[in-house]
Amino acid sequence: MNSKPHLQLLDALRGVAALIVLFYHCYECFGYEIAEGTGIFTQVCDHGYLAVDFFFLLSGFVIGYAYDDRWRASVQHTGMSTWTFFKRRLIRLHPMVIAGAVIGLACFLLDGGTDWNGNPASAGNLTLVFVMTMLMLPVYPGWSADVRGNTEMFPLNGPSWSLFFEYIGNILYALLLRRLSLKALAAVVVISGTTLGWLVLDSGYLGYGWSFVDYGFWTGLLRMLFPYAFGMLLARLFMPQMQKIKESSSRFLWTFIICAAVLLILLPMPFIGNPTQPWQNGLYIMLLLLVVFPLIVWQAAKAGTGNNRFCNFLGDLSYPLYIVHYPLMYMFYRYHGFPNVTCTMADVWPMAVATFFGSIALAVIFLYAYDKPVRRWLSKKF
Repeated sequence: MNSKPHLQLLDALRGVAALIVLFYHCYECFGYEIAEGTGIFTQVCDHGYLAVDFFFLLSGFVIGYAYDDRWRASVQHTGMSTWTFFKRRLIRLHPMVIAGAVIGLACFLLDGGTDWNGNPASAGNLTLVFVMTMLMLPVYPGWSADVRGNTEMFPLNGPSWSLFFEYIGNILYALLLRRLSLKALAAVVVISGTTLGWLVLDSGYLGYGWSFVDYGFWTGLLRMLFPYAFGMLLARLFMPQMQKIKESSSRFLWTFIICAAVLLILLPMPFIGNPTQPWQNGLYIMLLLLVVFPLIVWQAAKAGTGNNRFCNFLGDLSYPLYIVHYPLMYMFYRYHGFPNVTCTMADVWPMAVATFFGSIALAVIFLYAYDKPVRRWLSKKF
């Protein structure tokens, strides 16, 4: 199985999106309700959470680009089996899942070992939620393993919910989605996109999936399936274009600058329109999902392989940063009295800056001291 050219710019943009998520979470506990009775909260970097949907789109594209033709070759026993694919994905993703569980447990204990209401967690419940987090098993609201009392699927490390759905996406890809024809895959995109669009236009929001509350599992699954399948579809349409790509370092650099700038401008946008008419903001969200994000992925892929050290670093950092930062955020929120926060970011910005750059530093340490060495060892072993 010969390796394909590595589309480095896609990884670099994942790093940009991870930084946007980090910035978004720094402001998360300072959100405020913008219209009485609407239940809508907004904040600085209001649409930053949509970086997760960008991750799903990137994942679908990269998985389709990297593996689609390898399955076809496996018919002649010269390609990849289902088990080989699962081993590759586990080696790529799961070491940092375990690291995130360890960091989450450590931060929870350092933060007092209590839920948001100050109730201490028992050793048994902590052990249970720690093992469940390492095994990517979500917690149902009301279970004793919900040690934070916030109905999160993964109370020790909230963002693991998206990895949970990423795993489901990989399973669906290996068992079903890869077998679909182009038209059938397009039908999946249209049906899931239409359903998601109805949900978004009705609520003006897409921050679902992190909890089982209010059909959270099904909305999270839908939130993953649409961009993931859309990314696969883009990859199939892109493959015939590979031979037409002309490598250019200047084009690579400018594409990165422009695509990164678009993400940095559009994701922090404030709530759009009137909160009593959420369809206006919902329309903006769907514009990003249907047009902006796919165009960014397409243009980044067309920019070729590139060999930029900074872009390579961003790509390497993206996943560890996403996994390790939120346990530090829990401590940041707790320090300011969450869920009853009375201060503003202007009052606590030095600590916010320290948390932001501390998260990056922790991610760098885990990237080079743990993630890369462990993945190299596992790849050689298995």
